[in-house]
Amino acid sequence: MVDSYENLQGMIWVDGELVQWKDAKFHLLTHALHYGSSVFEGERAYGGRIYKSKEHSSRLLRSGQYVDINIPYSIDELEEAKKKVLKANNQKDSYVRALAWRGSGPDMGVASARNPVRVAIASWEWGAYYGDAKLKGAKLDISSWKRPSPETIPCFAKAAGLYMICTMSKHAAEAKGCSDSLMLDYRGYVAEATGANIFFVKNNKVYTPTPDCFLNGITRQTVISLLKKNGIEVVEKHIKLEELDSFEQCWLTGTAAEVTPVGQIDTFRFEVGQLARQMSSEYEKEVRS
Repeated sequence: MVDSYENLQGMIWVDGELVQWKDAKFHLLTHALHYGSSVFEGERAYGGRIYKSKEHSSRLLRSGQYVDINIPYSIDELEEAKKKVLKANNQKDSYVRALAWRGSGPDMGVASARNPVRVAIASWEWGAYYGDAKLKGAKLDISSWKRPSPETIPCFAKAAGLYMICTMSKHAAEAKGCSDSLMLDYRGYVAEATGANIFFVKNNKVYTPTPDCFLNGITRQTVISLLKKNGIEVVEKHIKLEELDSFEQCWLTGTAAEVTPVGQIDTFRFEVGQLARQMSSEYEKEVRS
C-alpha cells in the first residue's frame, strides 16, 4: 500500500531530463494547478513493452490540440522518453503516466498563452484497478453527474479538468461500497464509468454506447476488434437506462481497468458470464503477445 505517491522511488522524465522521483516538482503558481490546463495519458507496460504506446502518444498530442496546449515534443520523442523511464526504473509490468501542462510564467489569469508547456512521464507498479472485481464482478453506483454536451467542453480530449465530475462520482460510489459509478450523458443515455468504457451482452450480441460525447478508449477499440475477430456482432447505439434490465452480462474496459466484469449497477444485476471472462482472458493475451 502506497502511503503517498510523493514517496515512491525511481526516476521521472521531466522536460527532456530524467530526475529523481522526489525532485519532480513545480511551483505553486503553475497555471494547471489553478485552471486545470493539462492533458494526460494512462498506459500499461507488459513485459517491458507499452501496449499501443504510439497510439497513446498520438492521443496525448491530439488532446493538447483540443485544449490549446501545444506540446513541444513529437511522437517519436515521447516514445523514446517512455523507454528511458522504464529502463531507468527497471520495470517490466507497470503503469505509465504521461502528462503535459501549462506551467508558471508571465500569465496567471485564465489566459496562459505565454506560459511554457511542460511535459513529464512517470511509471510505477500498479495492480488491478478494481481489485478482486475481475473475479466476482464490480459493483457500480449511478452518478448524479452527467457527461456534458460536446458544445460545452472538448469531450474528446483526455484533459485533467474534465475528470472533476468523475472524481466526485467515484467518491460518492465508494461511500456506498461500490467500485465505481456509471455516468449518463447529457441526454440521459448510458455513457461510461468514471474512467472506463462499458459493454453489455444480450442474446450473444454485444452492445456498447456510441462515443459521441465521451472518449472512445483505446482499450474499447481493441476489445471491439477482438469481439469481431471471434465473429461476435457489436452494436454501437444510444442505450437507455431502463434497457439495462434486459442485458445478461456487462464489463468495463480501460487501460487501468483492462477488461473487468460488472456484477451490479444500482439495482440491475449481471452474470459474470463466459463472454466477459473470455474477453478478459483474450485481452490479457493480446497485450502480452
